[in-house]
Amino acid sequence: MQITKFKRLPKHIGIIPDGNRRWAVSHNKEKHEGYNYGIAPGFELYNLCLKHGIKELTFYGFTQDNTKRPAIQTKAFQKACVDAVMKLANRDANLLVIGNHTSPLFPKELLPFANKRVRFGKGLININFLVNYGWKWDLSTNASKNIPRIDLIIRWGGRRRLSGFLPIQSVYADFYIIDDFWPDFKENHLYEALSWYQTQDITLGG
Repeated sequence: MQITKFKRLPKHIGIIPDGNRRWAVSHNKEKHEGYNYGIAPGFELYNLCLKHGIKELTFYGFTQDNTKRPAIQTKAFQKACVDAVMKLANRDANLLVIGNHTSPLFPKELLPFANKRVRFGKGLININFLVNYGWKWDLSTNASKNIPRIDLIIRWGGRRRLSGFLPIQSVYADFYIIDDFWPDFKENHLYEALSWYQTQDITLGG
């Protein structure tokens, strides 16, 4: 599928990269090992969106509720978030990490990027990364006030719920579900979602 066939593109896409633990189990690995396999797909998606002119991406890293999982899993997804940001630092993006950075569960390595936008390279695309994020925390602090409305949310892993993902910005977002687990990301996943997006009637309540 060629991107030139699309009449319009979403300016801002939300990404819920679910299914890392289920992917790990299906590949005879421990659950916590799955998070590390979710880093490369994020950069594949980043490259595609950069290539095709998407202006902004918001990735769900981990939530405050996620930290209730076993310690080995919590440490694994914390490390995956840090590794992803450090890799992004060598690319062209404007990074904003949103999350409760006063908590010990917020990776200290990400404090320089917490709740402020930092330019990497040419700053060709805005990347928002939700780390130790909670929707109640967000609503009480207005922490995500600088993130614009989301046009399209894509969730991997087959679950059909927002899981607290930016409730204000998601108010009029179209929601596309991919049954494959996030580590099995394929280029066509994005194109399928964009093709579906063409058929949606964007009224914003009007």
